[in-house]
Amino acid sequence: MLTFEKHNNMSTEDKNLHHGEPEIDELTQDRYLGGHEYDGIRELDNRMPRWWLYLFYVTIVFSAVYLIGYHVLPEGSRWASQEMEYENEIAAAALNMPADPHASIDLASLVPMTEQSDMAAGEEIYNKICVTCHGKFAEGLVGPNMTDPYWIHGDTTTNTITVKDLYNVMITGVIEKGMISYKDQLNPEQMQQVIGFIFSLQGTTPPNAKKPEGHKFDVIG
Repeated sequence: MLTFEKHNNMSTEDKNLHHGEPEIDELTQDRYLGGHEYDGIRELDNRMPRWWLYLFYVTIVFSAVYLIGYHVLPEGSRWASQEMEYENEIAAAALNMPADPHASIDLASLVPMTEQSDMAAGEEIYNKICVTCHGKFAEGLVGPNMTDPYWIHGDTTTNTITVKDLYNVMITGVIEKGMISYKDQLNPEQMQQVIGFIFSLQGTTPPNAKKPEGHKFDVIG
């Protein structure tokens, strides 16, 4: 009995040690790590799995290649970063974009279209995109009344409203008033047609006309 107790009370350094050999776990045959024992739990010196080691070696090689490709190579030969790829794609997209048809229009030289065919085309466009805010007869709903001489946008220095003024409004929109830009929806001819139709409504007296807004202009059209 005394011998059994003495055997079980042997220190970690003395148990299963022969001539300085490391202590071996009887079940796994793995070596215990000295000094790695906490709350009766001991740590074995397990060998890392080969797949884990190979994966670790691959990450080292990958990091070296990544470093060279993105940071060490000369500027012209360096691999493209996400920022560079984005800038290249934006530049390529800009080259493929069609030219802006409105950029070549001489707005100062435009006059209202009055041909019957243009008036009919302008009325059709008006009924599609303008009637919701300005009313069927341009009497004004959310948008202003366009049959009276009062306008929100125009040249107050000359006290005139021209095709150029309405063209610019349609190109840029009036976001604060809820009007979008029609630059990408209407070509220059369509814009001039609907503007000509709007000018043709001047002086009409539609029912339920909205009260005047803006500045009173002497010359319209």
